[in-house]
Amino acid sequence: MKLLHKNVLITGASGGIGRALAIELARRGACVFLAGRDEVGLRLLLSSLNNPSRHRVLLFRDYSDSEIAMLAEELSGSQRLDILINNAGVNKFSLLESQSVEEIREQIRVNVELPILITRQLLGRFNSNGMVVNVGSVMGDIGYPGYSVYCASKFALRGFSEALGRELHGHGIKVLYTAPRSTRTSINSQAATAMNRALGNSTDTPEVVALGIVRAIEKEHLRSHFGWPERLFIKINALFPWLVDNAISRKVAMIRRYARLSVTGEAK
Repeated sequence: MKLLHKNVLITGASGGIGRALAIELARRGACVFLAGRDEVGLRLLLSSLNNPSRHRVLLFRDYSDSEIAMLAEELSGSQRLDILINNAGVNKFSLLESQSVEEIREQIRVNVELPILITRQLLGRFNSNGMVVNVGSVMGDIGYPGYSVYCASKFALRGFSEALGRELHGHGIKVLYTAPRSTRTSINSQAATAMNRALGNSTDTPEVVALGIVRAIEKEHLRSHFGWPERLFIKINALFPWLVDNAISRKVAMIRRYARLSVTGEAK
């Protein structure tokens, strides 16, 4: 898909991958709708984009049902949508027993329920040959200790993407699922960052991830996983999961240690 003059809505646009996506898409000539809850961050981002007057801020307070319903009213006539990027997400690096009910529900709400509801609300507002892009994670393919709820949410998002893409076959809308590996953004706790460093896990910048997502959009790749050796591990996990069980079991004591530090706030 060529991005020049395309209308693109990005959720979670004020920081991290969303911000990097907005900058890259605007640079390529797209018209970007910046959706999120951080009004100051969104306004600052808007002012920094190429041709700021071409882009818009869509402010949410809490992604309520009424706010989601209003999205369709924002996109009508010449403002119909070409690409929806469901990017907003949260995670909690912690053992399941240490996560509160509220933390569990927030991850499911933001990572699964909101992309489904927003996509449903906007399906009738796409131009022909539109595209839904769901930003998942390699943890949507590999269950990882300390991220049980986050993994569950990303597994669900991957299933939603695959099923909806097949459901919409022949209707002019493609559904892409993109899966970055660990990315250096503010949603990661200090303990998660320290664990990745201690285990030698590679991480990417938001700019690297955004570029990968944009290239997937341009090439219309339905499934994209970023990072090596993560792509290899995903294939091994699908075919021989016990091999990944054994590999992770050798690291689980350290993972548990850092997951507990995430609760106590003692990670350096």
